[in-house]
Amino acid sequence: MNYDHQEIQLLGTIQPHGVLIILNDPELTICQVSQNTEKWLGYQPNDLINKHISLLLNEKQVEAITNCLKKDFNYINPLDLKIKKQFFQGIIHSFNNFIFLELEIINQSYSSNFFQFYQVTNNIIKKLQKTKNLMELSTIIVAEIRKLTEFDRVMIYRFEDNKYGHVIAEAKRENLDSFFNLHYPETDIPLKARYLFSLNFLRVIPDVYYQPVLLLNHPETNEIFDLSYSVLRGVSPCHLEYLKNMGVKSSMTISIINNNHLWGLIACHNYSPKYVPYDIRTVCEFLGKIMSIELPAKEENEYLNDKISLKNIQTNLINSLSKSTNLIDSLINNGEQIQNLVNGNGVAICADDELFLFGKTPSEKEIYHLIDFLEIETKNDIYYTNNLSKIYEKAQGFKDVASGILLLTLTRVTRYYIIWFRGEVIQTVKWAGNPYNSIKIEADGITLSPRNSFQEWQEKVKFQSLPWQKYEIQEAIEFKNAVVGIILQKADELASLNLELQTINQELDAFTYIASHDLKEPLRGIYNYSTFLLEDYENILDQDGKDKLNTLLSLTKRMEGLIEALLEYSRIGRTGLTIKPINLTNLINNITKMLKASYQEKNWEIIISKTLPNTQGDPILIEELLTNLITNGLKYNHQQQKVIEIGYLTEQKEIEIAKSKIIFYIKDNGMGIQEKHFNTIFRIFKRLHGQNQYGGGNGVGLTIVKRIIERHGGNIWLESVYGEGTTFYFTLP
Repeated sequence: MNYDHQEIQLLGTIQPHGVLIILNDPELTICQVSQNTEKWLGYQPNDLINKHISLLLNEKQVEAITNCLKKDFNYINPLDLKIKKQFFQGIIHSFNNFIFLELEIINQSYSSNFFQFYQVTNNIIKKLQKTKNLMELSTIIVAEIRKLTEFDRVMIYRFEDNKYGHVIAEAKRENLDSFFNLHYPETDIPLKARYLFSLNFLRVIPDVYYQPVLLLNHPETNEIFDLSYSVLRGVSPCHLEYLKNMGVKSSMTISIINNNHLWGLIACHNYSPKYVPYDIRTVCEFLGKIMSIELPAKEENEYLNDKISLKNIQTNLINSLSKSTNLIDSLINNGEQIQNLVNGNGVAICADDELFLFGKTPSEKEIYHLIDFLEIETKNDIYYTNNLSKIYEKAQGFKDVASGILLLTLTRVTRYYIIWFRGEVIQTVKWAGNPYNSIKIEADGITLSPRNSFQEWQEKVKFQSLPWQKYEIQEAIEFKNAVVGIILQKADELASLNLELQTINQELDAFTYIASHDLKEPLRGIYNYSTFLLEDYENILDQDGKDKLNTLLSLTKRMEGLIEALLEYSRIGRTGLTIKPINLTNLINNITKMLKASYQEKNWEIIISKTLPNTQGDPILIEELLTNLITNGLKYNHQQQKVIEIGYLTEQKEIEIAKSKIIFYIKDNGMGIQEKHFNTIFRIFKRLHGQNQYGGGNGVGLTIVKRIIERHGGNIWLESVYGEGTTFYFTLP
């Protein structure tokens, strides 16, 4: 039988130390009963079907049940009952529109004394409150529950992150072998059993060798009754065999819940049959709930010194990062501190495909391959494992430095990651028997079955690092949140500065336009009066006077050209863009026709290397951009045959550089530009030649080109070989 696939809440049996009566809600008529009613109640099962519960209970007891139909039955549990001279404790719960009345058989001499409940629990709670950590808490819990119940062995069994069970505390008879620190495989308590433990906080089996009592299906619908919350629910044959193989004759299990998840179990074993009365069970269940409440605080106190140390590292790191003007540089400068933030043996900081390594790490090539793998396999912003080779076989090749990793994703868009590494630590794990013996390969697949041996079995575990503790993972998460917060703060500051800069630029453009416009009038007056002086006093002025007036005319003409350039530059900044589809090939053909009509030299040609893709932009400004670059290529050119080539790049690598935008180029065979001038040629009024060389000019053309491209959201850069030619690259939408 496959233990893992059993619907153990639907076995259709109960344990024989009680009677189960299922009532219709709210009529309180009997729907079904266990098949042992004749022995304990004096009625044949069929004689009770459809009868009202008042047949068995007195008026006061029926009224108590009726009053709790829409409330909590814990207010009346247990009911002290006497039916046909037999004493019972009645336990009631409601589930799936049925009321389950479970009658546990007790001796006449037994009487529960709940007045002692406060005294018993109060003393134990005082002890628990004085504990400082999980180990002290667990030790007191197992000792006190063993004292209350007199079980031969009481253990706390914690589910580890790898889902294995681990005995972390034990109280036992002196002559028994210890199970402390032994591990149990996940298969010993399958998922469905764990689910039921999370629903029903206490489970008791007085005698593992009991004879099950049949519970028939619903008499009308043939529905199997779900006994998930039943105290008397029958036990899976696999679990009974498991306990028998351990030599256990009776057991009680109490669930420990942390953050709504099954954290572990308090397992009580006896090597002879043992019945635990309801009131004692209630105290034990209460202690289990107290432990569940205390658990988060006690776990928080574990590794307290290390937690304080890591918190100090995090505080210093965040202070350093928040004061930095360049976050990435600050991360790199604090690499060793980042490595220590989660007790890593090494760390890799990946900043847009550039790696910075600290401590013991794999090689850069190995890390790049690992990142490629993790980007596909992991979707969360944080991922950690202490057994990397289990999911990434290549990790065995660098197990000494990276058997465990903790990956923190800052952003996937530009590949910003922090990866902490831990090397292999070979460990010896003690198991309660060979954990692999519970898995059998049969014809119909893999089957889980109880193990026969629980002798200590040791296993050497390789390719694993020390596990990442919860507080270390939490430090990484908090660090990421802090970094994101700093990024958002910097982005907000940058947006504010950009807004301020935009306002200043608009004001500067307006000032430039007004100042340039207003300067033209007095400048025109100076030019006109100088012309009048030359014409009217030509016969009076000597040659030196005439030369000075001609110089004045030349300077005013030059000044007027500069002012016109300023006005043009200002216009581009102030004028709104009129975005339209642009056929670049047609536009360049029009420019070529215009140049042929206006350009005096004829020994030049413009070549379009291949049909250009259409783009979007302001047609007037794009025409001005292309005209400036083409005329510069013709103007600064000594070749007999001047050639301008226009095209765009198609290589994938080149396209990636431009972030998926199209890269256009205009290439000439002119005189070229020295590399030291690559950045300065785009500055306003910057000329690389004398004022009167190459037809003059005011040094604004490339500045205007750059501004037009930037206003369209593009970039411009160049490559040049001095004496051979220049290629300007630019991107457009």
